[in-house]
Amino acid sequence: MPLFSRDVGIDLGTSNTLMYIKDRGIVVDEASVVAYDINQKKVVRVGNDAKEMIGRTPPYIDVINPLKDGVIADSRMAEYMLKTFMDRVFRHHGLIGPRIAVCVPAEATEVEKRAVEDVALSCGARQAIVIDEPLAVAKGIGLDINSPDANMIVDIGGGTTEVSVISLGAIATGGAIRTAGDTMDNAIINYIRKNYSLLIGQPTAAEIKCTIGSATAYDGEAPMVFKGRDLISGLPKTMSISPEQIREALSEHLNAILECIRRVLEKTPPELTGDITANGIYITGGGGLLKGMDEYLTSEIGTKVTVATNALTCAAEGIGALLKENRELKEFGKRSSK
Repeated sequence: MPLFSRDVGIDLGTSNTLMYIKDRGIVVDEASVVAYDINQKKVVRVGNDAKEMIGRTPPYIDVINPLKDGVIADSRMAEYMLKTFMDRVFRHHGLIGPRIAVCVPAEATEVEKRAVEDVALSCGARQAIVIDEPLAVAKGIGLDINSPDANMIVDIGGGTTEVSVISLGAIATGGAIRTAGDTMDNAIINYIRKNYSLLIGQPTAAEIKCTIGSATAYDGEAPMVFKGRDLISGLPKTMSISPEQIREALSEHLNAILECIRRVLEKTPPELTGDITANGIYITGGGGLLKGMDEYLTSEIGTKVTVATNALTCAAEGIGALLKENRELKEFGKRSSK
């Protein structure tokens, strides 16, 4: 087949990487994880396959998250991961270097943004475009980001929670904290260790969070049985834990997210605050899917909070929408070309 070029949008997240191909939609949704064989000095698994190895590897296999707090922490592994995903998508075709647009946190430094550009260019892009993630998220959930009416987005990802007020195609005010899905998992691990002298891994903590974790009480609550290693005897042990206990474990982190929202609202101009009161607040990201998160924030802030129906994919879908509107992409993205 003849060579061709495609526009590629990438939501390069701490927990997951999504890839959007213009006119095809989301073609990759994989964990941002790489498994590296230290002895043979080579990558053995990437994405979901590598994630399955967390907590189960021999000493010579290092399971790596190339991103931390929404930015690249290991550029070599990030490059290998992206190249692998692109090879899977384009394996049946020749490819002239595509134009690649990548989301980054709004508060990323210029050095961190440049690292993203460099990785995209090293993956064969003819042009790398960095987009502030809150703009892509707002576009992805169907908001008019060029409108003078302000909208607030609370994006609770794996590594960070980013709060942004968007008006006239820009971020008017914002803030971010390193409290999100991963820190919630760690809070559950620490709670169980402290109260039960039981050690569990991150995958088990994430399963507990997703199964019975909540920000408010809910109907049909029931304990969950899980397994871990007794820190006293060193032997495997089975226990159960209640949703109320998990709320206790997560309370400090939920309060931190709430306080971040309040701080952003306090520094937002009154006219924009009025818009937010009228339009409500939108939650996105995997952490926003915690049961009762919208109810908790609504009751504490006094403004309606809604979880986006496409909370996990809206950033990638927003990049896709911008790729279809070349004029907007040029306005919102900083471009870097070979």
